[in-house]
Amino acid sequence: MAETLALDSTLTKAEQYRQLLPQIEALTTGEPDLVANLANTAAALRQAFGFFWVGFYLVKGNELVLGPFQGPIACTRIRHGKGVCGSSWARAETIVVPDVEAFPGHIACSSDSRSEIVVPIFKEGQVVAVLDVDSNQLNDFDHDDQAALERIMQLAARWF
Repeated sequence: MAETLALDSTLTKAEQYRQLLPQIEALTTGEPDLVANLANTAAALRQAFGFFWVGFYLVKGNELVLGPFQGPIACTRIRHGKGVCGSSWARAETIVVPDVEAFPGHIACSSDSRSEIVVPIFKEGQVVAVLDVDSNQLNDFDHDDQAALERIMQLAARWF
């Protein structure tokens, strides 16, 4: 696949995700390297939607460790159950945060982050990583984001 995305910004967000998913699948099909696939997925999501920060944290022992990302410098390690990422890992579920200031224990890697969605990646029933997406706008994530990002993370599970 070419290293460009074909996106139509006149479409609804749900339609844009439907347009993006097969492109991410084509971009990663046949590539066995986890880091390459995570990096291109983070880049594609940020390019498609202009999110403030998009990246992955990988489960290593009792911590999430920063993986490939797009955006400003980020927190390197997050403990199990801490912040939005650690909470998503502990609960094994997607967490949508309309206002990060209102989330108890939020870890502020950047004061510019205003809302967040974190989606776990499962392998054999265990969380092996999380996708973290931050916006510099309040209440920027909804059901369309959750449904589409969960589908993309089901694809990502194949790379682990």
